[in-house]
Amino acid sequence: MRDAILTARGLEKRFETGGGLLSVPTIIHAVNGVDLDIVQGETFAIVGESGCGKSTLARLLLRLIDPSAGTVTYDGRDLTSLPAGDMRALRSELQFIFQDPFSSLNPRMTVETIVGEPLMVHSRLSRRERRDKVRELLTKVGLRPEHADRYPHEFSGGQRQRICVARALASGPKLLIGDEPVSALDVSVQAQIVNLLEDLKDDFGLTLIVIAHDLSVIRHMADRIAVMYLGEVVELAATEDLFTNPRHPYTRALLSAIPVPVPGDRARPAHLGGDIPSPANPPSGCKFHTRCPHATEICARERPVLTGEGHRTACHHWQDLPPADIGARLDAPRSGTAERRFALYRAAAETRP
Repeated sequence: MRDAILTARGLEKRFETGGGLLSVPTIIHAVNGVDLDIVQGETFAIVGESGCGKSTLARLLLRLIDPSAGTVTYDGRDLTSLPAGDMRALRSELQFIFQDPFSSLNPRMTVETIVGEPLMVHSRLSRRERRDKVRELLTKVGLRPEHADRYPHEFSGGQRQRICVARALASGPKLLIGDEPVSALDVSVQAQIVNLLEDLKDDFGLTLIVIAHDLSVIRHMADRIAVMYLGEVVELAATEDLFTNPRHPYTRALLSAIPVPVPGDRARPAHLGGDIPSPANPPSGCKFHTRCPHATEICARERPVLTGEGHRTACHHWQDLPPADIGARLDAPRSGTAERRFALYRAAAETRP
């Protein structure tokens, strides 16, 4: 394995909600004991249900919020203990693309001001040089130089996301995190943005971390995947290994729920009992045991540790589970919306925007 550019150890984040003169605040366990190693030059994906802690983890990795416990190390430097001034200087190497491209752009600024702002902060370019650089970046992301004089409301959703990408690239980052960067876009535009990010990754030598819940996007672009459940990583593996040989019951449930429009193309979705537990009152032991069809007494008593070489799983019984019939179903012939979506992602590898 190549050298890790970013590592997280024992990362935790707890939020306090409510509370007052006569009441005790509620503690939300958003992220709980996460260990990660992000390898230089890879595309690393973090997936899971809404509310599982993906976005919170992404913000912790770039220290957009401070952790309650644990450390994040970037290129040999501990971000969690770095002084504010040093952290500010390091921001040029660590950039973030937010989920909603419209709310993350100032509607009163022109595109030139939005994209040029990081250049003002992190470079010594003259005003003319910044202007030229902005137009170069807009061209890189598939927009026209004259778009620099327009405002965000004059663009479509896909174009606005391209502006966000150009702004993130302006400071010359080494690590780029996208928090569901295509979830608010149409399927055809999603394919364009996904392949734009892949092209830019190669052109700029980036390391990408992608937060997503759309597994078809992730299978197309990620090298490795971490699956989160209720603030914890329950499985981590290379993409094709995860899709063809999922070990954790929760991962199997996620993959079995992928919509397939043709009857008979898939086995019955894995059955999960109960509701998602509250992060304010998580279960003891394995947090998934309240919904897992394979849970036993040890699952309620002891928290499983993420173990394994390469393909890592946090489950007491994964070795005893029958083989998952997932890979064959995902590779079966598709039609309708699912087929069009997969065709867009695969065809885009040959036809770049």
